[in-house]
Amino acid sequence: MMGEFEGRTALVSGGTKGIGKAIVKDLLSVGFNVAFTARTAGDIAAVSEEVSSLGVGRVMGLRADVRESSACSSVVQDVVGRFGGLDLLVNNAGVGKFAPIQEMSIEDWHIQIDTNLSGVFYLSKAAIPALKDSRSAWILNIGSLAGRNTFAGGVAYNASKFGLLGMTEAMMLDLRYEGIRVSHIMPGSVDTGFGDRPAGHKEGWALTPEDVSRAVLDLLRYPGNALPSRVELRPSQPPRKT
Repeated sequence: MMGEFEGRTALVSGGTKGIGKAIVKDLLSVGFNVAFTARTAGDIAAVSEEVSSLGVGRVMGLRADVRESSACSSVVQDVVGRFGGLDLLVNNAGVGKFAPIQEMSIEDWHIQIDTNLSGVFYLSKAAIPALKDSRSAWILNIGSLAGRNTFAGGVAYNASKFGLLGMTEAMMLDLRYEGIRVSHIMPGSVDTGFGDRPAGHKEGWALTPEDVSRAVLDLLRYPGNALPSRVELRPSQPPRKT
């Protein structure tokens, strides 16, 4: 519904590719003003141009690395300065580098923990004061079923996503009486280029980025007395295990 959330403002981390880009598009289409972050200026410019005509809301791209707490604070200040407030934070930025523990580099360990876990903490902490001024505030963390199910080669990725699940549920308890709802969306296999694997390699059976974005919109439509704290989203018919 066009303009359903007109006048509200969202901030989406990792908003130029895959799930994040789909969320940016859908939020704009229902009336949000949307700010999104990425690390690459060229990607920010391209997506800003692509989505500028969607919906009635305004869009702003910001170059930032969520691994830096100061950058997260600056992003929130810029969003509030531009749009006058903040109603929704979608922590979507994430990275996956897969290798057995004996082959995992220290650098790749830190990249995943610092992005997938610490980045959510930094951006959420920076956003909370602005969210407390909203009449309908949410923090939505985009996690993964890898936060419940381990796999070989996932030593760092699993650790970050298991940690994100615990942190999100604790955040929910901390903030529920501050007027901020916190939810965790945990998709299974999504057909994107995540983890240096090309989109399309899952042969049509996997979730799409738009499937995950639909879950975001569905959550936002829940009445204020309801809190779906965790959404697990799976492909309906993945390949049978043999």
